[in-house]
Amino acid sequence: MPTLPIRPRRLPHRRGPASVPWIPRVDRTAALVDCAVYRDGVRQEGRATWQEALDDVRRQRSGFLWIGLHEPSETQLAPIAEAFDLHPLAVEDAVQAHQRPKLDRYDESLFAVVKTVHYDTSLDTSWEAASGVASASANTEVVETGEVMVFIGRDFVITVRHGDHGGLRDLRKSLEQDRERLLLGPSAVLHSILDRVVDGYLGVTAELQRDIDEAETSVFAGATRFADANRLYLLKREVLALRRSTAPLAAPLRLLTERPMRLINEDVREYFRDVDDHLTQVVEQVGAFDDLLTTLVSANLAQVSVVQNEDMRKISAWVAIITVPTMVAGVEGMNFDHMPELHWTYSYPVIGLVTLSICFALHRAFRRNGWL
Repeated sequence: MPTLPIRPRRLPHRRGPASVPWIPRVDRTAALVDCAVYRDGVRQEGRATWQEALDDVRRQRSGFLWIGLHEPSETQLAPIAEAFDLHPLAVEDAVQAHQRPKLDRYDESLFAVVKTVHYDTSLDTSWEAASGVASASANTEVVETGEVMVFIGRDFVITVRHGDHGGLRDLRKSLEQDRERLLLGPSAVLHSILDRVVDGYLGVTAELQRDIDEAETSVFAGATRFADANRLYLLKREVLALRRSTAPLAAPLRLLTERPMRLINEDVREYFRDVDDHLTQVVEQVGAFDDLLTTLVSANLAQVSVVQNEDMRKISAWVAIITVPTMVAGVEGMNFDHMPELHWTYSYPVIGLVTLSICFALHRAFRRNGWL
C-alpha cells in the first residue's frame, strides 16, 4: 500500500503591490527550473516567488501559473503540493518516477504522465562497425527514455521532468510566441507537451527505421554473419523500450479526445485528435519493427545454421580424402613377412599413384556435389 506523504503546514503567501509587473526568482536548489504567470496570453514580467505568483493569479482571478520542476525530491515538492492541493498519490508518482503513461482525474486537477524518448546519435550503430558494437552493446541504450508529469488545474500548470533530455524550455518559448494558444489556458500547455513528446516518437522511429533497413540489408547480404545476432538483439531491445513508452499513452489520449472534461478547453480538445493520430502511426510502426526484427533474428539464426552445416560438410569431405592415404600407410606399414608387394620393384610408385588417384576422384566427387 503506498504511503501518503506528510503535508507540511501551508506557507503564508507574501503579497506585493498589484501594479508591479514581475517574473519569478528561480531557486535552483529547490529543483525549480522556471515559473511564470501568463495573463491574456502574455508572460508577465517582474520578480517574485511562486507563492507570490500564485497569490497574484488567485487574487486577480485571471491568467494561470506555470511552474517547471526537474527531478524534485518529496521535500521540495511538498510545499507546492500543499499550496495547489495536489492529490498525495499523484505527488508520490511525480517524485518516484518510473510510471506508465496515464491520465488521472481528481476533483480539482488532472495528472498526466508521458514518457519522453531520445535517440542517442553519438553511438556508432552502423552495420559496417557491427563487429565492434556487438561486444559493447549489451549495456548500451540507443533509445533513452525519460518522463514528464503534468498537473493542470483551473489556474495552474505544474510540469515535473525526469531524465537528462526532454526539456521544455524551447516549448515554453515557442508557446510564448503564440498568444492565441496561451489564451486557451492550461489545457493548451498540456496539448503542446503531448504534441512535442509524440513528435519526438516520430523522430526516433525514423532513426530506428534507418537502422532496421541497414540490418535487413546486412542479414540477407551475409556480410557480418555472427555479429548480426548481437546487433539485432540490441535493436529489438530498443524497439521494446519504445513500445513500452508509446503504447500505454493511447488510452489517455483517447480519453482526452472522446470525453469532455471540465479542465480541458473544448477548442483544445479537438487538437488532441491530431496527436492521437500521430501516436497511432507510431504504435503501428513500432509493432511492425518488432515483427520485422523477429523475422530477421530467425533468418539470421537460419543462416548461421546453414553456414555451420557447410563448414561441417567441408570438414567431413577433407576427412574422407585424408582417410585414404592414412589407411594405405597403415596397411603398408605393417611388419608382416608375407607381403608380395614389398619385394616388387614398382610397388612404391604404383601404390602412391593409386592413392593419389583415389584422393583426386574423391575431391572431384565432393566438388561436384557442393561439399568443397
